[in-house]
Amino acid sequence: MSQQFALLVQQRFSPFFFTQFLGALNDNLFKTVLITLVAFRASSLGNVDGAMMATLLPGLFILPFFLFSATAGQIADKYDKSRIIRFVKVFEIWIMGFASIGFYLHNLWLLATALFLMGVHSALFGPVKYAYLPQHLNQQELVGGNGMVEMGTFVAILFGQILGAWLATHPNYELLTSVAVLAIGLVGYLASRQIPNTPALSSKLVIQWNPIIETYQNVKLIWTQQSLWLAIVAISWFWFFGATLLAQFPNMAKLVLHGDESVFILMLTVFSVGVGAGSLLCERLSRGKAMLGLVMIGGIGLSCFTLDIYWVSTHVISVPTTFIYDYQQFLSHLLHWRILADIALLGIFGGFYIVPLYVTIQTLAEPAYRSRVIAANNIMNALLMVMSALFSIALFKRGYSIPELFLITAIINVLVMAYLCWRQPNYYNSFKAWFGRAGA
Repeated sequence: MSQQFALLVQQRFSPFFFTQFLGALNDNLFKTVLITLVAFRASSLGNVDGAMMATLLPGLFILPFFLFSATAGQIADKYDKSRIIRFVKVFEIWIMGFASIGFYLHNLWLLATALFLMGVHSALFGPVKYAYLPQHLNQQELVGGNGMVEMGTFVAILFGQILGAWLATHPNYELLTSVAVLAIGLVGYLASRQIPNTPALSSKLVIQWNPIIETYQNVKLIWTQQSLWLAIVAISWFWFFGATLLAQFPNMAKLVLHGDESVFILMLTVFSVGVGAGSLLCERLSRGKAMLGLVMIGGIGLSCFTLDIYWVSTHVISVPTTFIYDYQQFLSHLLHWRILADIALLGIFGGFYIVPLYVTIQTLAEPAYRSRVIAANNIMNALLMVMSALFSIALFKRGYSIPELFLITAIINVLVMAYLCWRQPNYYNSFKAWFGRAGA
């Protein structure tokens, strides 16, 4: 058994892994059910504009990251992380009970409030999630442990979205969804009770409740450590890149590839499995060293395979606009397999890119400030995800197509990789060193 999979049978990792997996599953199941209902069955939720609400609801989930991440980082540094995790899981069960009332009453505003509260739940859990690992894993285990967490997160997102889409279309969705989200929340809480104590590293910290002041202080602290700052910039760019592409998967499946919902689910599945595989491969490929070299390899792969998606979708694929593929018909064409291979490789190289960066911030951040550093990273991630939506809207208003959006994003990614190498030569030097070891 490899070192990272061996962690799954150890109490210092296994309960935490399944707790965070079930939390991500519940988040995405609930969000998908709600957004699917709003998009396709808005009339059942009252007199609402389904298209407008489907656009606003994701923003409602992201908003708490701006409002509460700074405070959550301080709490995670000040108190035992295992106790915080158990509190967050109890909070999740309470939120899902509240959401169940919303489903039964067909009340959009109750459901929207529950979505906002789930954003609060995720904002509270985020700093704990990545600050927990360095307290229980040694330096050699961090790449493997983070790889497992990233793999679990993307698999949970995939399962949550597929299950949520199915539940939303079921005639008895109110009961089935309520039972599912409450059961997942309860199992997650039971798993959290097995997480070992994780003592506070800054127990004398006086919490600054003003999020603006605390965020400014955290950013100022990080700015003094440029290696740490650049790692956070690189992570935030990944979420910009990923959010830009993933947000277009449904419309790309429908408008560019002429597929139905099953083609979109196929694309999402292939991408998620790819990220999971790439995340797991990081331990073997990094060999515990030259992690920043893997970041550059990942970044190069992201641009290359995004460019190929652009090329195939605009220069090769051509079908009658009235024809709609299901996933079986889609798979009967060789060129479509090329698109799926590109999407899978996007996920794999995305895993190569993101896992070493999280290990970098865990390693470089002072232990007493680690949760606050991660909280600042989460705020920047949320900001870049919002910017990605505005970026896409601006390009579409100028008449660019979805493949052209992919092309422009891939080109900008090349510039970001060059910027990282210019600001921090270790990225380029580690890239060369990695190939030196790989060829040895």
